[in-house]
Amino acid sequence: MTSRSNQVRIIGGQWRGRKLPFPDQQGLRPTADRIRETLFNWLAPLLPGAHCLDLFAGSGALGFEAASRGAARVVLVENNAPAVQVLSANQQRLDAGAVSIVHSDARQYLTGSQGSFDIVFLDPPFDNPQLRLDSLHALLQYGAIKPGGYLYMEMPRRDREPDLPENLVLEKRKMAGQVIYQLYHYLPGAVS
Repeated sequence: MTSRSNQVRIIGGQWRGRKLPFPDQQGLRPTADRIRETLFNWLAPLLPGAHCLDLFAGSGALGFEAASRGAARVVLVENNAPAVQVLSANQQRLDAGAVSIVHSDARQYLTGSQGSFDIVFLDPPFDNPQLRLDSLHALLQYGAIKPGGYLYMEMPRRDREPDLPENLVLEKRKMAGQVIYQLYHYLPGAVS
């Protein structure tokens, strides 16, 4: 189910250096260490006490990193049963009380009115750009991201940049290899 190479390392915070296994599943692609380090440098002032949603958790790299760095609540949503089992085992291994694992389809989770989050990580499988766009619109439609909150999105470099609502203001954008990663600030009152 997992191999030595199927591990992610937590980069900072209370679990710094801990390695967490993840299952060998098609489409499961953890965010690279270099990208996570940059992302969490961007988020550093926002994380303490934040409520975070990792909508396509996969390996849990983003959610566990957020919890390690002081997020008060982290919800990991994952639809793949083997991945959910490993996420739950990692949550217990770390004794991560701030982390909740939800076995659900992303849209189903969002339509269930689960509350709003300060930071949302949106990193669905790269082979489905429509899923990324549909999930983004569902996040906004169902109020999953708080006004003034932040959205992190990853996408393959080959994909066309999606047309985003004007109230998602690009704060940071970088490329690493074949990956584009971006941080948006959600300002629903800023645009008429």
